Amino acid sequence: MGIGEDIQGALSDEILATAVGDAWRLAEAELLDSVVRVSEEIQRLEALRVKLVGAVDHRCHVDVLGFPNAKMWLASKTLLEVGAAGRIVMLGRGLRYQPEIADQFFGTNISAEHTALIMKFCERPPKGMPDEAMDDCRNALLYAATGPTANTDAVRAVIARLERVFESDDPPPSEDTERNEFHASKTLNGRIAVKGDLDAVTGEMLLSALSGLSKPRPAQDGTKDERTPGQRRADGFTELLRRYLDSGIAGEEGGERPHVSLHVNIKDLADHTDCSAREQNGAPVPEGQLFAVDGVAWTEWMGPLSIKAARLLSCDSIYTPIVLDENGSPLDLGISTRTITKRQRKALVARDRGCAFPGCGAPPSWCEGHHIIHWSDGGPSDMGNLVLLCQFHHRLMHHSDWEIEMGADRHPTFIPPRQVDWDRKPIPAHNRARPRAS
Repeated sequence: MGIGEDIQGALSDEILATAVGDAWRLAEAELLDSVVRVSEEIQRLEALRVKLVGAVDHRCHVDVLGFPNAKMWLASKTLLEVGAAGRIVMLGRGLRYQPEIADQFFGTNISAEHTALIMKFCERPPKGMPDEAMDDCRNALLYAATGPTANTDAVRAVIARLERVFESDDPPPSEDTERNEFHASKTLNGRIAVKGDLDAVTGEMLLSALSGLSKPRPAQDGTKDERTPGQRRADGFTELLRRYLDSGIAGEEGGERPHVSLHVNIKDLADHTDCSAREQNGAPVPEGQLFAVDGVAWTEWMGPLSIKAARLLSCDSIYTPIVLDENGSPLDLGISTRTITKRQRKALVARDRGCAFPGCGAPPSWCEGHHIIHWSDGGPSDMGNLVLLCQFHHRLMHHSDWEIEMGADRHPTFIPPRQVDWDRKPIPAHNRARPRAS
């Protein structure tokens, strides 16, 4: 059954019952069949989602989405991370121009991953490949990707052979800077996964920079360094970043030089001595001492951070005290000029924690202070009239019917235009969308 056919009722009562806990009632053959049928349905629904998201990307404008692009909108409305939403959007967008590949994907003959690989090859074929060879190359790739036994290695092998067949005088893949990619994505457990594909020259610079910083370091008593090579390189990369930020050559973001910003309850830092003593005595640290009052310490890019790590960072830091009320809103720091001071900006970051627009949360260094009532209309530059917004949502507020109101808790709420919500129900700011920890 292709994506264009009726998919309603495709999941039988038997399979639905299996999904809610009756798998033990099925014979082995029935169990195997149920897994296959559910997987086929997931494939059909995945293809349908790509098709519909492609239509959203093509038809829906930013004033309806409320976001700069379809991937940000999709991530805000689903359980998808931004990166996963972006891959769906790009697939739907690309398939509009690749009907042969689209037929196979929407017919559930090839997977989304293999579809993306083939589409990328067809969008950027080897520079030495003549146009008339495209059909045969695409067919070879579709054949390699068709059916449940297809695997990524087989598809990549065909791509590699085609690239060798059509070699030209252009730079070899190892030296082609247009292929460079670098990904840094937050993981579900609060870490960051780094993945890159760099040309040989950039790779040489990276390895040269890491070489001296990742050498084995024996202990003072001569004991060998127990770290693995991967751990040594990670430590070297950390030191490389620290030296770069300390050098002051990185320019400015948000009116300040790039730096690590940490937000933490001052009481937890004040308890540092007592807590350290309890740890040294081997006694367990009470849970309430491990996290700040509102849940955890907080960094602008990575989010939550344990108080133990926060104390380590604070040992060599510049403090900017900001007094918050019981709702986590900074006390008034108003001034009579239009320009927002650095102290006010820090207070905005402490309250909004990035772009306050619902579902956005762009990091603070990408954001600007916005007057809810414009300065030209008599709006003051105080905390009750300021909100932190990324550049896109800052422009959206000035050129659309979205409105902002300051709630009783001194946090902003957003009023959507009628084309988004006819009833115009207020939406809490991004970091207020979930209940705060008590």
